[in-house]
Amino acid sequence: MKKTLTQKILEHHLVSGTCIPGREISIRIDQTLTQDATGTMAYLQFESMHVPRVKTELSVSYVDHNTVQIGFENADDHRYLQSVAEKFGLYFSRAGNGICHQVHLERFGRPGKTLIGSDSHTPTGGALGMIAIGAGGLDVALAMAGEPFYLTCPRVINIHLEGHLQPWVSAKDIILKVLDLFGTKGNVGSVFEYGGPGVETLSVPERATITNMGAECGVTTSIFPSDAMTLRFLKAQQREEDWLEFAADHGAQYDRVVEIDLSKLEPLTAMPHSPGNIARIRDCEPVPIRQVCLGSCTNSSYKDLATAAKILKGTVAHPDVSFIIAPGSKQVLENLARDGYLADLLAAGARLMENACGFCIGNSQSPPSGSASLRTSNRNFFGRSGTRDAQVYLASPESAAAAVLTGHLTDPRDLNLPYPDISLPERFHVDDRLIIEPMDPESAAGAPIYRGPNIGPPPANEPLPDSLDGIVTLKVGDHITTDHIIPAGERMKYRSNIPKYAEYLFEIVDHTFFRRAMQIKESGHSNIIVAGTSYGQGSSREHAAICPMYVGVKAILAKSFERIHAANLINFGILPLTFLDEEDYDRLADGDRLLFPDIRSSLVDGDRVRLLNDTGGISMEVAFELTNRQKKILLAGGVLNRF
Repeated sequence: MKKTLTQKILEHHLVSGTCIPGREISIRIDQTLTQDATGTMAYLQFESMHVPRVKTELSVSYVDHNTVQIGFENADDHRYLQSVAEKFGLYFSRAGNGICHQVHLERFGRPGKTLIGSDSHTPTGGALGMIAIGAGGLDVALAMAGEPFYLTCPRVINIHLEGHLQPWVSAKDIILKVLDLFGTKGNVGSVFEYGGPGVETLSVPERATITNMGAECGVTTSIFPSDAMTLRFLKAQQREEDWLEFAADHGAQYDRVVEIDLSKLEPLTAMPHSPGNIARIRDCEPVPIRQVCLGSCTNSSYKDLATAAKILKGTVAHPDVSFIIAPGSKQVLENLARDGYLADLLAAGARLMENACGFCIGNSQSPPSGSASLRTSNRNFFGRSGTRDAQVYLASPESAAAAVLTGHLTDPRDLNLPYPDISLPERFHVDDRLIIEPMDPESAAGAPIYRGPNIGPPPANEPLPDSLDGIVTLKVGDHITTDHIIPAGERMKYRSNIPKYAEYLFEIVDHTFFRRAMQIKESGHSNIIVAGTSYGQGSSREHAAICPMYVGVKAILAKSFERIHAANLINFGILPLTFLDEEDYDRLADGDRLLFPDIRSSLVDGDRVRLLNDTGGISMEVAFELTNRQKKILLAGGVLNRF
């Protein structure tokens, strides 16, 4: 049987189940990564498992999110992360070394391996021919403890690339076209596997832009073959020994094939407030741009920034534009400096930020009120930038540079400049001194773990009761993201202090939610949330499940859920229930009392739950799609209750 690349890697790592799309399987995990916004809780959970040392081939702890240190919280958590890495055998990438996805691509990723990370953009590793999947921190902790990772065996969609990109069109425009074709919902349980002659024209950093932002479609992951271009990249990273040729069999069967002719693509943008709101830049009004942010894990490679530098050489930013650059890694920054591109960017008025996530997660460089910001990052959700009334557009480095010069949204082809063709260096300057290697087991055994006053244990949950008596504490609409549920930005410094962080639940939607939820919990009722389609889009942060669990949320009733968030809800004992009839969504309101009389037995015996809306005097059935393993987790009140 001819096999896809995805099938080959999954079958090679299969622990349980059968690789039939739609069925649950478990796979062996070779590598893990965490970042500091999600990693602190992941390692607290790992500690609770009483495993003396990580059991993966390689695990890396990165500090790249909360590098702004106002107050003691972030600095203390970074000390905790470093001490945990020493204790349990992880590599530790220090603050300033770069964004986890960029650094992992440069220094650790290997074709044919499996990687899970506590960040939704972990699929970046698919650019090297890896099965790289974003997951909640608890799933990563379990993998580090030697447990398999469970997932639904995906459908594999072949995105067949023909032709080659025209000048001023880039990899960002490819993934924006994919988002235009597939949207941000309805793709759960799928993998995008890229193939065709057009693949050979794309460098690994260009492929990484595509696999990174494929996460916005809601797919499990995206993957490219490991080929001569992969070898070229690994040689430039001075680790060609890690290369392995890996590709789908000729004639492999896919669930769907979608063709894209690269030569016909044009500069695109994702308009506010969704990565799936795609338009040709030439079809947009000349929106005044007050801020341009170049960088983030999607477009912060050497090629991305060098391209912008060549466009801007000898010019200066429009007087109305604040121009921000955030290189993806120290390696990118050092090589830009050595080759003169950094000087060109600074001369053009660029403000140099840390090699960190920064503006993408809204913890720095929030745009002016009521203004438009053009960014090369991957998300433009409402309020994510830190300015609620800002309009955020996503576009390529070329389009970003054009906006720097003109002060408005501009098709870069209209600059009438020669296209800056950038070639990757044959050998990058490599300096790994900001990566601390694991201690030997004997030395690590006596290593202390530092805990600042902001760090507390993971909160406990109770087993699922026989029946639920709940109140609809909040009713929300479609496309509620994890940023809506629990904010990023300045609030993330409380990520290891759940009682404090929970105070900001649904802050962007309803600032009264926490107070009301705690009152309902204290009255002896459960909190119930009602939602529309694609509930839990965006970041993998499991705090969007832990904090609701802390305030007594027992169930979410939604039209549909996104993959990572649904898994996180189950891990922490919250029922993800879906409407059998979407019109039932309209029959529920804030404050309704909902009774689930036989919730525990219903969970054990079937796939539906009967509920009574005691306020409205109506009953309905809601459904769940759970494996026997997931049912046992929910009955126990969460994964940690089973240890």
